[in-house]
Amino acid sequence: MKITRVEAWKESVPLSRPYTIAFKTVSTVDLYFARLVTDAGVEGLGSAAPTEDITGETSEASAAALTEAGPAHLEGRDPRRLGTLTRLLKTHLRATPAARAALDMALYDLIARHLGVPLVDFLGRRRDALPTSITIGIKSTEEALAEAEEYLGRGFRCLKVKLGLNLDEDTERLHKLREHAGPAVLIRVDANQGYTLDEARRIAAVATELDLEFVEQPLPGEAADTMRLLPPDVARAMAADESLHAEEDALALAQAPPPFGIYNIKLMKCGGVTSALGIAGIAEAAGLRLMWGCMDESVISIAAALHTAYACPATRYLDLDGSFDLAADPASGGFTLRDGALHVLDKPGLGVRLG
Repeated sequence: MKITRVEAWKESVPLSRPYTIAFKTVSTVDLYFARLVTDAGVEGLGSAAPTEDITGETSEASAAALTEAGPAHLEGRDPRRLGTLTRLLKTHLRATPAARAALDMALYDLIARHLGVPLVDFLGRRRDALPTSITIGIKSTEEALAEAEEYLGRGFRCLKVKLGLNLDEDTERLHKLREHAGPAVLIRVDANQGYTLDEARRIAAVATELDLEFVEQPLPGEAADTMRLLPPDVARAMAADESLHAEEDALALAQAPPPFGIYNIKLMKCGGVTSALGIAGIAEAAGLRLMWGCMDESVISIAAALHTAYACPATRYLDLDGSFDLAADPASGGFTLRDGALHVLDKPGLGVRLG
Protein backbone atom coordinates (compact mmCIF):
# COMPACT_ATOMS: atom_id res chain seq x y z
CA MET A 1 0.00 0.00 0.00
CA LYS A 2 1.33 3.43 -0.98
CA ILE A 3 0.21 7.00 -0.36
CA THR A 4 -0.47 8.32 -3.85
CA ARG A 5 -1.73 11.79 -3.03
CA VAL A 6 -1.69 14.33 -0.18
CA GLU A 7 -4.50 16.86 -0.43
CA ALA A 8 -4.75 20.00 1.72
CA TRP A 9 -7.04 23.01 1.75
CA LYS A 10 -8.19 25.86 3.98
CA GLU A 11 -11.65 26.86 5.13
CA SER A 12 -12.51 29.96 7.18
CA VAL A 13 -15.26 29.04 9.60
CA PRO A 14 -17.26 31.54 11.69
CA LEU A 15 -17.87 30.81 15.35
CA SER A 16 -21.40 30.43 16.60
CA ARG A 17 -20.53 32.68 19.54
CA PRO A 18 -17.46 34.97 19.49
CA TYR A 19 -15.59 34.89 22.79
CA THR A 20 -13.01 36.84 24.76
CA ILE A 21 -10.04 35.44 26.66
CA ALA A 22 -7.32 37.34 28.51
CA PHE A 23 -5.57 38.65 25.40
CA LYS A 24 -7.97 38.65 22.44
CA THR A 25 -11.50 38.27 21.05
CA VAL A 26 -12.11 35.50 18.51
CA SER A 27 -14.98 35.41 15.97
CA THR A 28 -13.65 33.34 13.02
CA VAL A 29 -11.15 30.50 12.79
CA ASP A 30 -9.04 29.34 9.85
CA LEU A 31 -9.05 25.55 9.64
CA TYR A 32 -6.88 23.43 7.37
CA PHE A 33 -7.81 19.95 6.22
CA ALA A 34 -5.62 17.12 4.99
CA ARG A 35 -6.51 13.91 3.19
CA LEU A 36 -4.11 11.06 2.48
CA VAL A 37 -5.16 8.91 -0.50
CA THR A 38 -3.70 5.44 -1.11
CA ASP A 39 -3.58 3.05 -4.02
CA ALA A 40 -5.49 0.53 -1.88
CA GLY A 41 -8.58 2.73 -1.71
CA VAL A 42 -8.06 3.61 1.98
CA GLU A 43 -7.94 7.26 3.01
CA GLY A 44 -7.00 9.16 6.15
CA LEU A 45 -8.24 12.56 7.32
CA GLY A 46 -6.64 15.24 9.47
CA SER A 47 -7.25 18.85 10.42
CA ALA A 48 -5.16 21.75 11.69
CA ALA A 49 -6.06 24.89 13.64
CA PRO A 50 -2.84 26.95 13.81
CA THR A 51 -2.71 29.49 16.63
CA GLU A 52 0.10 32.00 16.19
CA ASP A 53 -0.40 33.56 19.63
CA ILE A 54 0.43 30.27 21.32
CA THR A 55 2.80 28.33 19.06
CA GLY A 56 4.11 30.97 16.65
CA GLU A 57 2.67 29.04 13.71
CA THR A 58 1.11 31.39 11.20
CA SER A 59 -1.70 30.40 8.89
CA GLU A 60 0.66 30.82 5.94
CA ALA A 61 3.32 28.58 7.49
CA SER A 62 0.73 25.90 8.19
CA ALA A 63 -0.51 26.05 4.61
CA ALA A 64 3.02 25.73 3.23
CA ALA A 65 3.79 22.75 5.46
CA LEU A 66 0.64 20.93 4.37
CA THR A 67 0.92 21.65 0.64
CA GLU A 68 4.71 21.39 0.25
CA ALA A 69 6.30 19.37 3.06
CA GLY A 70 3.38 16.96 3.37
CA PRO A 71 3.50 15.66 -0.21
CA ALA A 72 7.31 15.72 -0.24
CA HIS A 73 7.63 13.46 2.79
CA LEU A 74 4.56 11.23 2.45
CA GLU A 75 3.74 10.63 -1.21
CA GLY A 76 4.99 7.27 -2.43
CA ARG A 77 5.45 6.00 1.14
CA ASP A 78 3.87 2.94 2.75
CA PRO A 79 1.62 4.21 5.58
CA ARG A 80 2.04 0.91 7.40
CA ARG A 81 5.51 2.17 8.31
CA LEU A 82 3.73 4.44 10.75
CA GLY A 83 6.58 5.01 13.19
CA THR A 84 9.00 5.92 10.44
CA LEU A 85 6.62 8.42 8.86
CA THR A 86 5.57 10.10 12.10
CA ARG A 87 9.23 10.54 13.08
CA LEU A 88 9.90 12.01 9.65
CA LEU A 89 7.12 14.55 10.13
CA LYS A 90 8.42 15.41 13.60
CA THR A 91 11.89 16.05 12.21
CA HIS A 92 10.84 18.26 9.31
CA LEU A 93 7.72 20.02 10.65
CA ARG A 94 8.85 21.03 14.14
CA ALA A 95 8.02 24.70 13.54
CA THR A 96 4.46 23.96 12.42
CA PRO A 97 2.89 21.71 15.07
CA ALA A 98 -0.70 22.16 13.89
CA ALA A 99 0.15 21.18 10.32
CA ARG A 100 2.18 18.26 11.64
CA ALA A 101 -0.76 17.25 13.81
CA ALA A 102 -3.07 17.17 10.77
CA LEU A 103 -0.76 14.87 8.81
CA ASP A 104 0.10 12.77 11.87
CA MET A 105 -3.55 12.10 12.76
CA ALA A 106 -4.35 11.41 9.10
CA LEU A 107 -1.74 8.64 9.16
CA TYR A 108 -3.26 7.13 12.30
CA ASP A 109 -6.76 7.44 10.84
CA LEU A 110 -5.58 5.72 7.66
CA ILE A 111 -3.93 2.81 9.47
CA ALA A 112 -6.86 2.22 11.82
CA ARG A 113 -9.27 2.32 8.87
CA HIS A 114 -7.04 -0.15 7.05
CA LEU A 115 -7.26 -2.48 10.07
CA GLY A 116 -11.00 -1.90 10.46
CA VAL A 117 -10.84 -0.76 14.10
CA PRO A 118 -11.44 2.52 15.95
CA LEU A 119 -8.18 4.35 16.57
CA VAL A 120 -8.61 4.09 20.35
CA ASP A 121 -8.57 0.29 20.07
CA PHE A 122 -5.48 0.37 17.85
CA LEU A 123 -3.76 2.49 20.54
CA GLY A 124 -5.09 0.42 23.45
CA ARG A 125 -8.38 1.56 24.96
CA ARG A 126 -8.35 2.45 28.67
CA ARG A 127 -11.56 4.48 28.95
CA ASP A 128 -14.94 4.65 27.27
CA ALA A 129 -16.32 8.04 28.34
CA LEU A 130 -15.60 11.16 30.38
CA PRO A 131 -17.48 14.45 30.76
CA THR A 132 -16.15 17.37 28.77
CA SER A 133 -16.20 20.93 29.97
CA ILE A 134 -17.64 23.66 27.81
CA THR A 135 -16.14 27.12 27.95
CA ILE A 136 -17.57 30.41 29.16
CA GLY A 137 -15.40 33.30 27.94
CA ILE A 138 -14.59 36.48 29.84
CA LYS A 139 -17.83 38.45 30.15
CA SER A 140 -20.10 40.11 32.69
CA THR A 141 -21.56 38.06 35.53
CA GLU A 142 -25.05 38.32 34.04
CA GLU A 143 -23.87 37.10 30.64
CA ALA A 144 -21.85 34.29 32.21
CA LEU A 145 -24.83 33.08 34.24
CA ALA A 146 -27.09 33.13 31.17
CA GLU A 147 -24.54 31.17 29.16
CA ALA A 148 -24.10 28.66 31.97
CA GLU A 149 -27.86 28.14 32.08
CA GLU A 150 -27.88 27.48 28.35
CA TYR A 151 -25.09 24.90 28.58
CA LEU A 152 -26.63 23.12 31.55
CA GLY A 153 -29.89 22.99 29.62
CA ARG A 154 -28.04 21.31 26.76
CA GLY A 155 -26.85 18.56 29.08
CA PHE A 156 -23.34 19.70 29.97
CA ARG A 157 -22.34 19.10 33.58
CA CYS A 158 -18.88 20.66 33.57
CA LEU A 159 -18.15 24.35 32.98
CA LYS A 160 -14.78 25.96 32.25
CA VAL A 161 -14.62 29.67 33.01
CA LYS A 162 -12.07 31.98 31.42
CA LEU A 163 -10.50 34.48 33.83
CA GLY A 164 -7.39 36.62 34.01
CA LEU A 165 -8.32 40.26 33.46
CA ASN A 166 -9.36 41.32 36.97
CA LEU A 167 -9.11 39.00 39.98
CA ASP A 168 -11.78 40.75 42.06
CA GLU A 169 -14.29 40.63 39.21
CA ASP A 170 -13.30 37.02 38.49
CA THR A 171 -13.90 36.07 42.12
CA GLU A 172 -17.31 37.71 42.23
CA ARG A 173 -18.33 35.99 38.99
CA LEU A 174 -17.22 32.58 40.29
CA HIS A 175 -19.16 32.97 43.53
CA LYS A 176 -22.31 33.85 41.61
CA LEU A 177 -21.77 30.99 39.18
CA ARG A 178 -21.30 28.41 41.93
CA GLU A 179 -24.42 29.69 43.68
CA HIS A 180 -26.40 29.53 40.44
CA ALA A 181 -25.14 26.13 39.23
CA GLY A 182 -25.24 24.34 42.56
CA PRO A 183 -22.76 21.87 44.06
CA ALA A 184 -23.29 19.04 41.56
CA VAL A 185 -21.92 20.95 38.54
CA LEU A 186 -18.17 20.68 37.98
CA ILE A 187 -16.41 24.02 37.50
CA ARG A 188 -12.81 24.60 36.44
CA VAL A 189 -11.12 27.89 35.59
CA ASP A 190 -8.53 29.06 33.07
CA ALA A 191 -6.61 32.26 33.76
CA ASN A 192 -4.81 32.21 30.38
CA GLN A 193 -1.56 33.53 31.91
CA GLY A 194 -3.32 36.58 33.33
CA TYR A 195 -2.30 36.51 37.01
CA THR A 196 0.70 37.27 39.20
CA LEU A 197 2.06 34.78 41.73
CA ASP A 198 0.15 36.47 44.55
CA GLU A 199 -3.03 36.39 42.50
CA ALA A 200 -2.42 32.70 41.77
CA ARG A 201 -2.33 32.07 45.52
CA ARG A 202 -5.56 34.01 45.95
CA ILE A 203 -7.41 32.23 43.13
CA ALA A 204 -6.25 28.89 44.58
CA ALA A 205 -7.95 29.85 47.86
CA VAL A 206 -11.12 30.73 45.94
CA ALA A 207 -10.93 27.38 44.15
CA THR A 208 -10.82 25.57 47.49
CA GLU A 209 -13.68 27.62 48.91
CA LEU A 210 -15.92 27.05 45.88
CA ASP A 211 -14.89 23.43 45.26
CA LEU A 212 -13.46 24.14 41.82
CA GLU A 213 -11.65 21.30 40.05
CA PHE A 214 -8.43 23.15 39.22
CA VAL A 215 -6.90 26.39 37.95
CA GLU A 216 -5.31 26.36 34.51
CA GLN A 217 -2.18 28.36 33.64
CA PRO A 218 -2.41 31.28 36.10
CA LEU A 219 1.04 32.68 35.24
CA PRO A 220 2.76 33.31 31.88
CA GLY A 221 4.02 30.21 30.12
CA GLU A 222 7.66 31.02 30.76
CA ALA A 223 7.09 31.40 34.53
CA ALA A 224 7.15 27.71 35.43
CA ASP A 225 9.98 28.23 37.91
CA THR A 226 7.98 30.96 39.63
CA MET A 227 5.09 28.50 39.92
CA ARG A 228 7.43 26.26 41.93
CA LEU A 229 7.19 28.82 44.75
CA LEU A 230 3.61 27.67 45.38
CA PRO A 231 3.01 25.08 48.11
CA PRO A 232 2.89 21.51 46.71
CA ASP A 233 -0.82 21.07 47.47
CA VAL A 234 -1.60 24.31 45.59
CA ALA A 235 0.64 23.41 42.64
CA ARG A 236 -1.08 20.03 42.35
CA ALA A 237 -4.36 21.83 41.65
CA MET A 238 -2.79 23.82 38.81
CA ALA A 239 -2.83 22.76 35.14
CA ALA A 240 -0.11 23.55 32.61
CA ASP A 241 -1.23 24.81 29.21
CA GLU A 242 0.97 27.48 27.63
CA SER A 243 3.91 26.15 29.66
CA LEU A 244 3.56 22.78 27.93
CA HIS A 245 4.09 22.21 24.23
CA ALA A 246 6.42 19.29 23.50
CA GLU A 247 7.81 16.24 25.29
CA GLU A 248 10.83 18.29 26.37
CA ASP A 249 8.53 20.66 28.28
CA ALA A 250 6.71 17.74 29.89
CA LEU A 251 9.99 16.30 31.09
CA ALA A 252 11.20 19.63 32.48
CA LEU A 253 7.89 20.27 34.27
CA ALA A 254 8.02 16.82 35.85
CA GLN A 255 11.20 17.68 37.75
CA ALA A 256 10.71 18.16 41.50
CA PRO A 257 9.08 20.18 42.79
CA PRO A 258 6.53 19.98 39.94
CA PRO A 259 4.91 23.38 39.30
CA PHE A 260 1.72 21.74 37.99
CA GLY A 261 -0.22 18.63 38.90
CA ILE A 262 -2.02 18.44 35.56
CA TYR A 263 -0.82 18.57 31.95
CA ASN A 264 -3.19 19.99 29.35
CA ILE A 265 -2.33 18.23 26.09
CA LYS A 266 -3.47 19.87 22.87
CA LEU A 267 -2.65 18.20 19.57
CA MET A 268 -2.26 21.61 17.92
CA LYS A 269 0.47 22.53 20.39
CA CYS A 270 2.43 19.30 20.52
CA GLY A 271 2.16 18.14 16.90
CA GLY A 272 -0.32 15.29 16.90
CA VAL A 273 -1.06 11.86 18.29
CA THR A 274 2.57 10.71 18.33
CA SER A 275 3.87 13.55 20.50
CA ALA A 276 0.74 13.50 22.66
CA LEU A 277 1.44 9.88 23.53
CA GLY A 278 5.00 10.85 24.44
CA ILE A 279 3.79 13.58 26.82
CA ALA A 280 1.20 11.22 28.28
CA GLY A 281 3.86 8.63 29.03
CA ILE A 282 5.96 11.20 30.91
CA ALA A 283 2.93 12.32 32.92
CA GLU A 284 2.03 8.75 33.83
CA ALA A 285 5.58 8.01 35.00
CA ALA A 286 5.64 11.21 37.07
CA GLY A 287 2.27 10.58 38.70
CA LEU A 288 0.65 13.59 37.02
CA ARG A 289 -2.88 13.80 35.66
CA LEU A 290 -3.87 14.61 32.09
CA MET A 291 -6.43 16.96 30.66
CA TRP A 292 -7.01 16.99 26.90
CA GLY A 293 -7.79 20.40 25.47
CA CYS A 294 -8.25 22.05 22.10
CA MET A 295 -8.52 25.22 20.10
CA ASP A 296 -11.59 25.97 17.97
CA GLU A 297 -11.31 22.84 15.83
CA SER A 298 -13.11 20.50 13.48
CA VAL A 299 -14.55 17.23 14.76
CA ILE A 300 -11.67 15.55 12.92
CA SER A 301 -8.96 16.80 15.27
CA ILE A 302 -11.25 16.71 18.31
CA ALA A 303 -11.90 13.03 17.57
CA ALA A 304 -8.15 12.43 17.24
CA ALA A 305 -7.59 13.97 20.68
CA LEU A 306 -10.47 11.98 22.16
CA HIS A 307 -9.29 8.61 20.81
CA THR A 308 -5.79 9.33 22.11
CA ALA A 309 -7.07 10.49 25.50
CA TYR A 310 -9.05 7.29 26.04
CA ALA A 311 -5.93 5.23 25.37
CA CYS A 312 -3.88 6.93 28.14
CA PRO A 313 -4.07 5.74 31.77
CA ALA A 314 -3.33 9.20 33.23
CA THR A 315 -6.33 10.85 31.53
CA ARG A 316 -8.70 12.42 34.05
CA TYR A 317 -10.24 15.47 32.36
CA LEU A 318 -11.56 16.53 28.96
CA ASP A 319 -11.91 20.04 27.60
CA LEU A 320 -12.78 19.04 24.06
CA ASP A 321 -15.53 21.52 23.22
CA GLY A 322 -13.85 23.22 20.24
CA SER A 323 -16.10 21.82 17.52
CA PHE A 324 -19.23 22.93 19.38
CA ASP A 325 -18.12 26.51 18.78
CA LEU A 326 -18.17 26.22 14.98
CA ALA A 327 -21.17 27.60 13.13
CA ALA A 328 -20.63 25.01 10.36
CA ASP A 329 -18.05 22.23 10.54
CA PRO A 330 -16.94 20.92 7.12
CA ALA A 331 -16.65 17.44 8.72
CA SER A 332 -18.97 15.29 10.80
CA GLY A 333 -18.97 12.15 12.94
CA GLY A 334 -16.12 11.27 15.28
CA PHE A 335 -18.00 11.10 18.58
CA THR A 336 -21.31 11.63 20.31
CA LEU A 337 -22.21 13.73 23.34
CA ARG A 338 -24.48 11.98 25.85
CA ASP A 339 -25.27 13.42 29.30
CA GLY A 340 -22.33 15.77 28.98
CA ALA A 341 -19.84 12.96 28.24
CA LEU A 342 -18.02 12.22 24.99
CA HIS A 343 -18.16 8.75 23.41
CA VAL A 344 -16.13 7.72 20.36
CA LEU A 345 -18.01 6.04 17.53
CA ASP A 346 -17.65 2.33 16.88
CA LYS A 347 -16.27 2.97 13.40
CA PRO A 348 -12.84 2.44 11.84
CA GLY A 349 -10.20 5.09 12.35
CA LEU A 350 -11.43 8.38 13.73
CA GLY A 351 -14.98 7.69 12.58
CA VAL A 352 -15.13 11.01 10.72
CA ARG A 353 -16.16 12.02 7.24
CA LEU A 354 -16.19 15.19 5.18
CA GLY A 355 -19.56 16.77 4.51
